[in-house]
Amino acid sequence: MTTRIFVPCDAAARAVGADRVADALLAEAGRRKLDVMLVRPGSRGLFWLEPMIEVETAAGRIAYGPVKASDVPALFEAGLMQGSAHTLRVGRPEEIPFLQRQTRVTFARCGIVDPLSLDDYRAHGGYRGLARARDLGPAGTIEEVAASGLRGRGGAGFPTGIKWKTAADAAADRKYIVCNADEGDSGTYADRMLMEGDPFSVIEGMTIAGYAVGAGKGYIYIRSEYPDAIRTMEQAIVIARDAGCLKAFELEIRVGAGAYVCGEETALLESIEGRRGQVRAKPPLPAHKGLFGRPTVINNLVTLATVPAILADGASAYAALGVGRSRGTMPIQIAGNVRHGGLFEAPFGLKLGEIVEEVGGGTRSGRPVRAVQVGGPLGAYFPRALFDTPFDYEAYTARDGLIGHGGVVVFDDSVDMARQARFALEFCSIESCGKCTPCRIGSVRGVETIDRVIAGDRRDANLALIEDLCQTLKFGSLCALGGFAPYPVMSAIRHFPEDFGRPRRRAA
Repeated sequence: MTTRIFVPCDAAARAVGADRVADALLAEAGRRKLDVMLVRPGSRGLFWLEPMIEVETAAGRIAYGPVKASDVPALFEAGLMQGSAHTLRVGRPEEIPFLQRQTRVTFARCGIVDPLSLDDYRAHGGYRGLARARDLGPAGTIEEVAASGLRGRGGAGFPTGIKWKTAADAAADRKYIVCNADEGDSGTYADRMLMEGDPFSVIEGMTIAGYAVGAGKGYIYIRSEYPDAIRTMEQAIVIARDAGCLKAFELEIRVGAGAYVCGEETALLESIEGRRGQVRAKPPLPAHKGLFGRPTVINNLVTLATVPAILADGASAYAALGVGRSRGTMPIQIAGNVRHGGLFEAPFGLKLGEIVEEVGGGTRSGRPVRAVQVGGPLGAYFPRALFDTPFDYEAYTARDGLIGHGGVVVFDDSVDMARQARFALEFCSIESCGKCTPCRIGSVRGVETIDRVIAGDRRDANLALIEDLCQTLKFGSLCALGGFAPYPVMSAIRHFPEDFGRPRRRAA
């Protein structure tokens, strides 16, 4: 009887030796003359346990981790094939607390299926969504997406159904679907995990979107720093096309050169068209006049990969999750100085303190948490006093923060918040496309001014100048790169004044 052993092919797992573990498992099984089939799924997202391997037993899949190649002989000796006891045994994956308390919708198949097996994908619910979309018809599909409450998971949080209807109602000879997989926020990896672990969910979601709005072609824009994801997506597209899953819909991958600004939808369109990635003025909106001047739906990859589950299980099931206007689930990506870093998919509404201390387990260093940045390099820094903030769009907006793409980066009490504020302005100055003056010039002046603050030069006057600069950036920039740079800067100054040479205000 053949025993299947699962070793992640995810880039995070490979970075810590998953390929070496896979080779060692095959070699050891060969020496012992054991009938083993090695399967390379994506990661389940428990990064502190990677490489986490799983063996299929009569009692279900049993996990071990983190495993090194040198551990393999001892694992076989202890009874790996039967899921027997060992110091690295963590048991049934679904019973691990980190996974047990999740609600996996978008990531339901990640770490479970063979990413390039259509049979595996279908056996785990794949292509039920597209079948139901065809039963509902284009207008009915858009209504279902709208009723689910799905909002853009790339950061803007714009209602997906409205975007699709706008493009569907626009008259044109051609329309396009663009998947934004230019994942560039620090501490984020949800797009990459889906591309490497469940690529057909992205393909199915784009096919549904194309059918709903009348688009005949789609582009997946992936940053060049994701070679494994690019390779997997390319193979998955060929498999889906050969199997007839795309119907009349065409799919093409475009690889970006790594400019952060190309995560902004109009700069991304410029890049696909072969020009330098610069922000376009709006209006016109891409849904009216986007790629090659035609109506275009641009959605983040997580948004599109969620659509099949919404269509398959019904809008009401998805809308029943979450709070307020933030419906469904969010893949929270926990990173930084944290004990249990990884992807945690849950309905909106978890408190920030729960995410950091209960799910993440506090800092890896063992020191107290001092600050948490949510929403990427341009997200606000929240102190412990704001740990009661629910994880939803409106709650973060009310506290001058952003959810962004769902990245949560943890810092302990050794962090210098003045240096972090400087980093935000420097990042903006380096990554600016240069089209608008506030972002191009304001960020550079901001770095110079905060350097004077750090040096102790006329602190109050220069901090007032930084605040003025941030107002100009926030309200005068063409896109969110300049517009969001004030969030980390002003939150650092507001919540951690002592790092800027100011006394801490007493709580009221």
